[in-house]
Amino acid sequence: MRNLLRLCPLLLAAALLFGAGPAFAGKRVALVLANSAYQHAPSLANPVNDGAVMAKTLKEAGFDVVDSRHDLSAQETRRVLREFADATRSADIAVVYYAGHGIEVEGSNYLIPVDAKLERDTDVYDEALSLDRVLVAVEPAKQLRLVILDACRDNPFGKTMKRTVASRGIGRGLAQVEPTSPNTLIAYSAKAGFTAQDGDGANSPFTVALSKHLATPGLDVRRAFGFVRDDVLKSTGNKQEPFVYGSLGGEDVPLVPVKVAAAAPGAPVANPQADIRRDYELALQVGNRAAWAAFLAQHPDGFYASLAKLQVEKIGAEQAHAAATEKAKQAEAERDRLAALGAQKDAQVRAAADAKAAEQAQLAAQKAKEQAQQQAAAAEQQRVNLAAAAPGAAPTSTVSPAGTNVASLTPATAPADLSRSVQTELGRVGCYSGQADGNWNTPSQRSLSQFNRYAGTKLDVKVASTDALDAVKAKPSRVCPLVCEHGFKADGDKCTKIVCREGYAVNNDNECEKQRAAKPAKPATAKRDDGDERPARQRRQGGGAAGTAGGYGAAAGIAAAAGASRPSGGGQIFCNNTGCRPVNRGCHLEYRGGGGPSNDANAEVCN
Repeated sequence: MRNLLRLCPLLLAAALLFGAGPAFAGKRVALVLANSAYQHAPSLANPVNDGAVMAKTLKEAGFDVVDSRHDLSAQETRRVLREFADATRSADIAVVYYAGHGIEVEGSNYLIPVDAKLERDTDVYDEALSLDRVLVAVEPAKQLRLVILDACRDNPFGKTMKRTVASRGIGRGLAQVEPTSPNTLIAYSAKAGFTAQDGDGANSPFTVALSKHLATPGLDVRRAFGFVRDDVLKSTGNKQEPFVYGSLGGEDVPLVPVKVAAAAPGAPVANPQADIRRDYELALQVGNRAAWAAFLAQHPDGFYASLAKLQVEKIGAEQAHAAATEKAKQAEAERDRLAALGAQKDAQVRAAADAKAAEQAQLAAQKAKEQAQQQAAAAEQQRVNLAAAAPGAAPTSTVSPAGTNVASLTPATAPADLSRSVQTELGRVGCYSGQADGNWNTPSQRSLSQFNRYAGTKLDVKVASTDALDAVKAKPSRVCPLVCEHGFKADGDKCTKIVCREGYAVNNDNECEKQRAAKPAKPATAKRDDGDERPARQRRQGGGAAGTAGGYGAAAGIAAAAGASRPSGGGQIFCNNTGCRPVNRGCHLEYRGGGGPSNDANAEVCN
């Protein structure tokens, strides 16, 4: 009775906030399908192991029906889904878990049975099971319809499958889906368009995280998948991000309800810390300021009180950040309004100063919010670890006196981990080429600024924030353009060398241009001196003729030199003041000196 009276403030606060609160203790059914032994594709190692783990997890969580099957053919899968649909008609919660191969064709998703051949792209309609068929099986459930697909592996059929229509698209991973039925969630092991990893162990990283968080008593299914996402990102180095499609209402929807055990009258309290822990977990489930105020009123000091104060600080920091963001938007709008109206300069200056101050306040509030979130998350993780090590109690060495700050529980590497995650995501979208070392330096800030430019965002580049991480993760492909050096061109996400055919070379514009043939160099030769190569006798004749004042001897000498090369008529020409004629056959010219009017320089001599 004393325990019930002690819990009254918390229960009353929860009742006022959420009415009677969700019990979700109705009938729960689950179907587990796992395909490993594919007949026409390489076998998968993990799906059957993953199915066994999930079946065990759901059975231990108290599900009324857990039907586990593996390595089913297409016909067997259809029969099992039909039988499971009968069980969901009387159920409040229905869960289907599938591990194996899946494929996306023309925007629709299909689960591949072990006997599928898929020789053509149209064979999926006959040999595979559509995701819509699975949704039909869970549709009769009243409160929650949950389909979990660990089927985003690389598809071996896509490489050999013939395309009947060239334009028919076969995607990578699974396609994004939007459930049309209310209270329906579809969880992928990897975001749409991405592939998942099988992991190095006997189970996939996704299934390991599911078995850890999904069946936590009282934990809302959406928060459970949030913890699953964090674990998978961490275990895969941010390469795989699970994703959930669909929406639920405002009430918490846990897969496993909290079991409230009534204490026997007069029974002694075995461990006071266990009672405080249960109160703390109830306040954590409600998760607002009123619940934490009720907890602190009942437990004003101690280890859990310090943790509760961190949760209150986190809520206050989040509310302050939201208010600062709204104020900054209003100040910016007022500044733009005055500028558009052409208001007086003093008014515009004041508005600009107010907008700048509001922006600085928003940045400060954002940093305070992130710090409070990191401290609260680290403290909560520490509490979970301590509870796992010593169930039902907090170790005495960790119990803090009233007012003690437990910020020391925050790992020193938390900011570095956030910076490293932002750097990794910036590298994925092509905005960061450095090493993801967690050091938020100038190159990192420059890369985030470049992301702002091409993504149209206004993220604060001075800090690596959770808002920046979420904004970058939301981009499924490259954002910043690929810049290559001269001589290289962009080929997808890589720079490849430009290769020109023979006779062509890369010019300054990175284009192949035909090369011009080089002109051969002229050999350096001495200028020919005809006078040195002529016979001595003709040189004398020509020299004598050139020396005459009247020029007749010169003409005769030239003619004689020209005639010497002709075979007919002795090969010479005789010229005087009356004209020129060939030397008669059998005759030749002899130089006699002189030259001028009536004085021939050459004489025709005949044998």
